[in-house]
Amino acid sequence: MHAGLAGLIAQAIITVLSRAGYAGLCGLMAIESACIPLPSEIILPFAGYLVSLGRMNLFLVATFGALGCNIGSEIAYEIGRYGGRPVAERWGWMLLISREDLVRADRFFARFGSLAVLIARLLPVVRTFIAFPAGMSGMHRARFHLYTFLGSWPWCFALALIGKKLGEKWASDPRLQEVFHYADYAIVAVVIIVLGRFAWQRWKERHAL
Repeated sequence: MHAGLAGLIAQAIITVLSRAGYAGLCGLMAIESACIPLPSEIILPFAGYLVSLGRMNLFLVATFGALGCNIGSEIAYEIGRYGGRPVAERWGWMLLISREDLVRADRFFARFGSLAVLIARLLPVVRTFIAFPAGMSGMHRARFHLYTFLGSWPWCFALALIGKKLGEKWASDPRLQEVFHYADYAIVAVVIIVLGRFAWQRWKERHAL
């Protein structure tokens, strides 16, 4: 694989998955669902790549990925349940979670109720933060985990399937390797945008007080 930034990230994830298998995948997805910035959109396609090599099973990838979502979400759920919004707002910045992110998750939960957990798991961004309002509302823990798993499984399956399809064409289609070559620039751009957006939101929040 390309040895640039994208290649190093890919190699790191593939190394974890190769050495720790499904437990490693579960752990990586738990990190993402605990609101630590390690997107499933990066993790799961590389798991799918290993599926294309015959080293992992697509359905097990989706299942263990969803279990990882449950494990990580439990942490955010407990923070919301026992710490409430003050804790989430005070320490969320360490995980690049702004007050606006929490408000967005609150509104989503208020609109759909408990089903928000199921729906949000199928959506980018809000899926990461939905556990906070679920915990703050006192949503029944068993229902929370059931909806988290049922919503996360299709998400994990779809991303892993994309990785599998791309992996099958990797050696035969040179265009994929050319795109991967420019992925470094995309990663740097995304990091700058995310950090810039977060810094701007923090500035607005502080000056609004």
